[in-house]
Amino acid sequence: MERAAALLRAVAAATGSAGSATALAATVGLNRTTTWRILTTLEHERLVTHDPETGTYTLGFGLIDLAGQADGVALVRSARVVLQQLAAAARETAALAVVRGGALTYVAESTADTVVAAGWQGREVAIHATSTGKVLLAFSHPAELRVLLRLPQGSRLPRYTPATITSLATLEKELALTRERGYAVCRGEFESTAWGVSAPVLDLAGHPVAVVSVWGPSERLGEDRFEELGAMAIAAAAEITGRGASPSA
Repeated sequence: MERAAALLRAVAAATGSAGSATALAATVGLNRTTTWRILTTLEHERLVTHDPETGTYTLGFGLIDLAGQADGVALVRSARVVLQQLAAAARETAALAVVRGGALTYVAESTADTVVAAGWQGREVAIHATSTGKVLLAFSHPAELRVLLRLPQGSRLPRYTPATITSLATLEKELALTRERGYAVCRGEFESTAWGVSAPVLDLAGHPVAVVSVWGPSERLGEDRFEELGAMAIAAAAEITGRGASPSA
């Protein structure tokens, strides 16, 4: 157990070639056979991900799943004030989502006083058809993409509205743009009346542990507000981790 924990910490801290099995073995002081065996077990449990092209390991999606198991975690508690500030500044609904059982679920939500909207707290949402899900995909390891999407080889993504992206190739282009600008957008792709933007809450290693979203109807939250609200969501995500200023209008 101690050796596995040491390897997880080493993987979290490693960058580039330092994430190879050989380098990790040297970091934690284990022989390569033992290191490989433990890494194989961790990979099976989705606690680490192996990139066959580079031979390196990164933290796996299973850790995100574990982190989102309880509402009482410090992340959710600390997010509530930030979400209230974000909702007031954006004049829309702000929410925090975490991963549970391989699905995204909203665990905290705040709505501006002037907004009347249906709540999303406690609901699961489609990974590929929401800004929340797309930002999780964009900032997760590429090897986790099909795991997160639960997509068999050659299959198309489910359609929920006429705007839903159903092509994996099109989705991958959208994810690249999301990484470039730091936030994802949704144009009524899960529910036609719900448009929104989302930004990732990243740990110190750059892995997504939650997602901050701002959403509302298209008549209030259209293309002309995406950049403004995207910047607010990014600031709110940084504030939740204690690494940024509060979002403001």
